[in-house]
Amino acid sequence: MTPHDLLAQQAQAGGDRPLFILPQKVRDLWGADRNIWSYADVFAAVSALAASYAGAGYGVGHRVALLLENRPAHFLHWLALNSLGVSVVPVIPDYTPAELSHLLTHSEAALLVVLPGRSAQVATTASQCGVAVVLDTDLPPPAPERCDVQPGECALIYTSGTTGTPKGCILSNTYFRQWGDWYKAQRGAISLRDGVERLLTPLPAFHVNAMAHSFMGMLSVGGAQVIVDRFHPSTWWDMARETGATCFHYLGVMPAILLAIAPKDTDRDHGLRFGLGGGVHPDHHAAFEARFGVPLLEGWAMTETGGACLFCAAEDPRHVGGRCIGTPSRPGPEMDMRIVDDAGADAVTGTPGEMWLRAAGDDPARGLFSGYLKNPQATAEVWQDGWFHTGDIVRQDAAGSVYFVDRKKNIIRRSGENIAAIEVESAIASHPDVAQVAVVAVPDPLRD
Repeated sequence: MTPHDLLAQQAQAGGDRPLFILPQKVRDLWGADRNIWSYADVFAAVSALAASYAGAGYGVGHRVALLLENRPAHFLHWLALNSLGVSVVPVIPDYTPAELSHLLTHSEAALLVVLPGRSAQVATTASQCGVAVVLDTDLPPPAPERCDVQPGECALIYTSGTTGTPKGCILSNTYFRQWGDWYKAQRGAISLRDGVERLLTPLPAFHVNAMAHSFMGMLSVGGAQVIVDRFHPSTWWDMARETGATCFHYLGVMPAILLAIAPKDTDRDHGLRFGLGGGVHPDHHAAFEARFGVPLLEGWAMTETGGACLFCAAEDPRHVGGRCIGTPSRPGPEMDMRIVDDAGADAVTGTPGEMWLRAAGDDPARGLFSGYLKNPQATAEVWQDGWFHTGDIVRQDAAGSVYFVDRKKNIIRRSGENIAAIEVESAIASHPDVAQVAVVAVPDPLRD
């Protein structure tokens, strides 16, 4: 089942239920013609877009780049293209011309779909790459020749790497489906109710959390995604109340900022049952829950491991403030885990080591990413002896709970964004007056 198949199924089951909800301020900012898109609305819009793409000759063997920010248009074009077997390549709006050029040429994108306000930003680079640009509201131009795309490829998402330019993670329809399977299987504090949930997320649609985790989770239970352009601390709780949000996704910087705002009598006047995220500062965890009355359920995920190998500390007893990410035995797709020391042996209980993961059963890569595009060496480096090497250091206690310790990779973490030190070093080293450079992370109490 593809994401589009699931949309069609849910539209048939309950077409009048909301799928996308915009707070009024976001609607005004974007000039949207409505606050709510029902499942029927979305399915109709997706079907019309699919007909346009099909008429222009797009199908299996094409990739289409999307620069559509967090807007509903991102999901509409993605699902329309998905129905035709076309893979999408999300584009980060802040890309430099060099970064955009790498993405377009490396992915062999057939087309770049943009918002009207982004056209001038990308026109020169896209032209140099030989890629046509079309506005999201216009008909697509005739499709060019097809390239070599893996069967079932749904999206190609680029992630910062430690050894060079960003790598393209090949993500299948199965990969996306397993995010929804995981969310739908959860119980207790994180359980989702069919046709009821409204998930508020300020996270970008060009990353996996909003595009796969939250969206596929809501799609799996007939819920709604409450979309905002970005995190607005001063109106966060107002937007939650206005939209009837029942849960939210967060990065560690968000609780820190919300706690810094002066307390109000309305701090607990909301309908949020839980927040799911990662990286909340240990000193902020209990304080946030006590003040706002909503649990922050810490978890762990990677673009490469998807919903097939996903953690969330939702079970009791909860280890609030201890950087606990849960256990590998929660409901959902079954996975295997090893914690390995520097000698390659299983770490002693309570001792930190690198976390290795795989899907349980005969196919260890099922539901994980399908490899790095055109980079078999990098794929082989993270997949060794049938295990995916995460590059993250964790420890496990005697009860089975897993705790995040540190990153083994040379990655800087800033406000939830992974930044490869080598990318920054390469940019600085390109200056003729720089002979050598080293970039190191500096701890920050707010931004990690």
